[in-house]
Formats: sequence, C-alpha cells, structure tokens
Amino acid sequence: MAQKKQAEPEKPEKKKVAKEGTKGENVVLIGRKPVMNYVIACITFFNAGEKQVVVKARGRAISRAVDTVELLRHSFVKDLQVKKIDIGTEELVREGRKSNVSTMEITAAKAGSK
Repeated sequence: MAQKKQAEPEKPEKKKVAKEGTKGENVVLIGRKPVMNYVIACITFFNAGEKQVVVKARGRAISRAVDTVELLRHSFVKDLQVKKIDIGTEELVREGRKSNVSTMEITAAKAGSK
C-alpha cells in the first residue's frame, strides 16, 4: 500500500507594510484602553529623554486622545505644549461598503524643544 502524503497547508505570506509617519517618532496609538494607560505611555517617553510625543487616534478614540493630552498637560507635565494638531479622514472598505473614519494626530512637546 502506498502512503499518501498530505499536502501541507500553505502559510500566508506576510506583507511588509510601510508605516507612514512613524520613522523614529515616539507614537502613542490610542485605542480602547483607559486614558491613564496612554498618559503613562507618554510619561514613559518623556522620562526616557524624548522631547516630543505624537498621539494618534481615529474614530471614537479621538476624544480619548484629547483627554490623554489634556490630562498630561494639566496634571503631569506642566511645561507641555501642543505643537501641532493634524486632522484627516481615511476611507475604509468593510464588507464591500465604504465608510469615512476621522483621524487626529496631536504632537505634544516639552517647552523649549522644537
């Protein structure tokens, strides 16, 4: 009797995706976790010697990103300045339907840094 070889399932190829705007920046991506988790992440970057942090969010997480920066500015890093706020829209395709999702990037830096 000849033994049949089972075909091994093909492994999906991993595609390399170039991430926009994350070239060496300290980026905090806002999701569903509590705001304090993101505040602590920002504080960690500043304590590591970084001069600025970029807080990115989209959709419903935008309000959490604003809360993160405001809490950081008023309670933890007194000399924090908001350097730049970028807003935009991404077009997503889910289940064949297009939907627009708002995006926001807030660049916060310690005073005296560029």
